Amino acid sequence: MLIRVNMVLSNHARAACIERGIVFEWIERSLGNSVSIQRDSISSSLLHALISVPERDGRVLRVIYNPDVHPVRIVTVFFDR
Repeated sequence: MLIRVNMVLSNHARAACIERGIVFEWIERSLGNSVSIQRDSISSSLLHALISVPERDGRVLRVIYNPDVHPVRIVTVFFDR
């Protein structure tokens, strides 16, 4: 079951989605059912949610977000190498 998270994308995250072909549903999926959550090494207010995206041959999507604001703010998104 997918857990819904109220979120907003930063301008950078929105542009990254367009440039990298990242679908909003994958971001929702990563926050609702992430495989791993990691704390950011630079900013303690940010978390990294990681999820494998079957639609992209299982590549790992990394979503960096601030969970301490409402709605949750997506800072950036990208596929790990």
